[in-house]
Amino acid sequence: MKKLDVDSDMYRIVGCAMKVYNTLKSGYLESVYEKALEWELLEAGFSVKRQVKIPVFYKGIDLGKDFFADLVVDGKVIVELKAVSGLGKAHEKQIESYLKCTGISDGLLVNFGNMKRLEWRVYSP
Repeated sequence: MKKLDVDSDMYRIVGCAMKVYNTLKSGYLESVYEKALEWELLEAGFSVKRQVKIPVFYKGIDLGKDFFADLVVDGKVIVELKAVSGLGKAHEKQIESYLKCTGISDGLLVNFGNMKRLEWRVYSP
């Protein structure tokens, strides 16, 4: 797992996710974690947009089949949430696609569904 700089926004975002996990634990729908994490991030001073539409283009043509990023923090970090027993390659590919489509370089994949601990993976250059 990538070590984060304790002064970075990504570190603070992961900290907010840990607060949510430590309070709610696993067992809720993704939408519950999304709203709770939004609240924690706002409390921490971040700007947050939920369910941000991401259009998909193929050879310059808008396919009209949009993605929706769970959270975009400060306009520069895409946070994709899961509530599954474990993260897999498909989840990783999903956030990689979101980053590619938006041009945003930083992403965070967070899973609240693991019964033992919060799972998270950072995507950045």
